[in-house]
Amino acid sequence: MQGTIIYPDVSSSIPVDHAVRTTCPYCGVGCQVDLHVKDGYIMEVTAPWDTAPNWGRLCVKGRFGVDFVHHPSRLTRPLIRKDLGRKPRRAVELDGFREASWDEALDLAAEKLAEIVKAYGGDAIGTFCSAKATNEDNYVFQKFVRAVLGTNNIDHCARLCHAASVAALSYTIGSAAMSNSVAEMKHLECFIVTGSNTTETHPVISTFLREAVVKNGARLIVVDPREIEMTRFATLWLRQKPGTDVAVFSAMAHVIVKEGLYNKAFIEARTEGFEAYAASLEPFTPEWAEEISGVPADLIREAARMYATARAAAIYWGMGISQSVHGTDNAIALSNLALLTGHIGRPGTGLNPLRGQNNVQGCSDSGGLPNVFPGYQRVDDPAVRAKFERAWGVTLPPEPGLTTMEMVEAADEGRIRAFYIMGEDPLMSEPNLRHSRHVMEQLDFVLFQDIFFNRTAPYADIILPATSFAEKDGTFTNTDRRVQRVRRAVSPPGEARDDWAIICNLAKRVEAKLGRATSAGFDYNHPAEIWAEMASLTPPFQGISYERIEREGGVHWPCPSPDHPGSPYLFAESFPRGKGRLVPLQFRPPAEWPDEAYPFILSTGRVLYHWHGGALTRRSRLDDIYPEPTVEIHPADAARLGIRTGDRVRVRSRRGEIVVKARVTARSPRGTVFIPFHFAEAAANELTNDALDPTAKIPDYKVCAVAVEKVA
Repeated sequence: MQGTIIYPDVSSSIPVDHAVRTTCPYCGVGCQVDLHVKDGYIMEVTAPWDTAPNWGRLCVKGRFGVDFVHHPSRLTRPLIRKDLGRKPRRAVELDGFREASWDEALDLAAEKLAEIVKAYGGDAIGTFCSAKATNEDNYVFQKFVRAVLGTNNIDHCARLCHAASVAALSYTIGSAAMSNSVAEMKHLECFIVTGSNTTETHPVISTFLREAVVKNGARLIVVDPREIEMTRFATLWLRQKPGTDVAVFSAMAHVIVKEGLYNKAFIEARTEGFEAYAASLEPFTPEWAEEISGVPADLIREAARMYATARAAAIYWGMGISQSVHGTDNAIALSNLALLTGHIGRPGTGLNPLRGQNNVQGCSDSGGLPNVFPGYQRVDDPAVRAKFERAWGVTLPPEPGLTTMEMVEAADEGRIRAFYIMGEDPLMSEPNLRHSRHVMEQLDFVLFQDIFFNRTAPYADIILPATSFAEKDGTFTNTDRRVQRVRRAVSPPGEARDDWAIICNLAKRVEAKLGRATSAGFDYNHPAEIWAEMASLTPPFQGISYERIEREGGVHWPCPSPDHPGSPYLFAESFPRGKGRLVPLQFRPPAEWPDEAYPFILSTGRVLYHWHGGALTRRSRLDDIYPEPTVEIHPADAARLGIRTGDRVRVRSRRGEIVVKARVTARSPRGTVFIPFHFAEAAANELTNDALDPTAKIPDYKVCAVAVEKVA
C-alpha cells in the first residue's frame, strides 16, 4: 500500500488511508518504520531506506509483529475486581472483574492510594514504570510518584536486565549509556560480542556487525557459552563455562599487562589506579582461567592480543553479562579492558551495553529509577532536589527509594502495602515466581495499567486500559541514546487512554483526597509540553525539541543546547567522573552450582520470534512460527537421559518446575540447558534464582542448578 508519510502529530484527526513514520516498539535498536494504515488497521510495515538507525532494515518482529495492536484481547474499559478488599487476594481471570467508568475507577484508585499515604506514608507504596511506554509517560509517572505520593520507590525492568552494567559503568567512568552509535558498527576494525545472542535479540544491529566482518574484514571475538549465530562470523570463539566471565576477561587483561600491550599514554592521561590494578592481575593467568572457564589458555592470549593491538576496538554485550550475582564485576571487567587499551572515546571503540526493550534507555533517562531524577540527577543531592522542588512546587523525599526486588521483599515484610504497575509484568519477569505470587497476594491494593491482561493482572484491584505505541504521540530513546518520535497512526480501542493522560488525571484526584490544592503540575495538552518540561530540568536534553527531531529524524543526547550537534559517541576528551577507574576484581563463583540432585546449569534468554514476556508477540502472527516453549539440551546429555527432540521433559529447580518440549542441539554445551523466557505456560522464572548482585540488586537469571527428566 502506498501513501504520503505523515510526520506531524495526527492526534486531532486520523485519515482513513495513510502512512505514519514512527519507531518500532520492540528491541532497543529503535528502527524507524512506516505504518501503512487502511480503514483504521495497520496493513503493512515498511522501513525508510534513508533514515537512521536502521536504513531500511527490519527484523521479523518489526515487519510482521505489530498486529498485536488490533488483537481482540486488548483492554478497552476500566475494570474493578468484584471481590475488592478480600485478603489474601486470589488470582482471578477477566470474569472476576466488572467494567467501570473512568471516573469511578480513577476515584477509587485515588482513594485507595491516598488512604495508604495517610496511614503509612508514601514509602508504603511501590511503583513500576515501563520500558515500553514513552519518555513522556515515564516522566509524568515518576513526577507523580515523587511529587504526589511522596516516595522514591520507583523502578522498572532495567533493574532486571542491565542494572549491573549501569552500576559498573557509573563507577568506572561515570556514565552507563552505550558510548558509541549504531552507525559506526559496519566500519568496525575489531570487536568483542559477549553475553549477547545479537542475531536473535537485536537482529538489525547484528546485520551491521556481520557486515563489518564480511565486507570490511573486521575481526570478531565472541565470548559466549552457546554456539550463537555470531560465532559463524567470528575470528575467535571463546566458549567459557557459564558464570566464569570475570576469569576470562581478567586473564585477557593479565596478558595485555604482562606483554606490555596496554596504552601507556591513555592510562597516564585518563585513568587512575593502574598500578594497583596491574598488581591484582598476577593470579589471573590464562592457565588458571582455562582451569576455571574451560577456555584454552592460548585462545585467551590470542584474543587479548587481537583486541589490544587493534587501532580501534569495541565491546558489545547483553544480559548474559549483566544478569548475574556478579554482573557488576562482569561489566567492570569489560570496562577495565577498554581503559587498559584506550579503546574508548573514539569512533569504532567504546563500551556498548545493548538495551533490550524499545525504551528501556529512555525510561531510565526519564527518572524511572529509585535514586535519580531525569538525566541521572541524584535525588540525594540537595541542589538537584531543590531544583525539582522549585519546578514542581513541592517538598520531595531526600532518600533513594527501593529497587524492584527490594520492593518485593518490603512487601513481603509488610513495609509496602500497595503496588502501582504501569506497563510491566512482574509475575513473568521476576525470578522465583512462586515467592512473587505470594507477595502479590498479601498487598492491600494493586493498581494495574496496561494494554493487555497479562500474568500480573489477575492480582490487580483496578485495571486501567492504556494505548499502544501505534495510538500515541511521544518519544522513545534507543540503545545508542538517540531520541526519536513516536506518532499516532490509529485510534485506540474502546476507552483506552494514553498513559500520561491517565496519570495526570489520577494525580489531581490523589492530591484532592490528600487535602492539597490541585496544582498546575499535571496540566498538559500534548506530550511535546511534557518533553519541554523534562528537557528544561535535564541538561543533557536541553538542545532537543520536537521541532528538531522532526527536522533531523532523531538526536543523540547529550545535547545541551539547540546549536549542539548531539553526541553519536561519548568521552572524546574526558569521562563524567573525571578519570576512568581501573578496578581490581576477584573471581566469585555463581550463587548456585550444579550438584548431584540438580546436575545441570540453566540459562535463560530470548528467541528471534518473541520478545521478553511474550505479551506482544504471542498476540501476533509470530506465535504461529514459535508457538510453544522448549528446552535446549546437548545431544550427549539427551542420549544419557533417553530424550529426543519433541519429547516432553520436566525441568526442576529448588524453587519450582515446568514441563516443556525438548530440543536436542549442540548450541548449548554439555551440562547446560537453555529455556526461552517468553512463555507464561512454562515460565522459565519459575526456576530461576532470586539471589542478587550485591551492588546492582539484579537477580541471577543466567546460572542456576536444575534437574531434567523425561515425562512418561
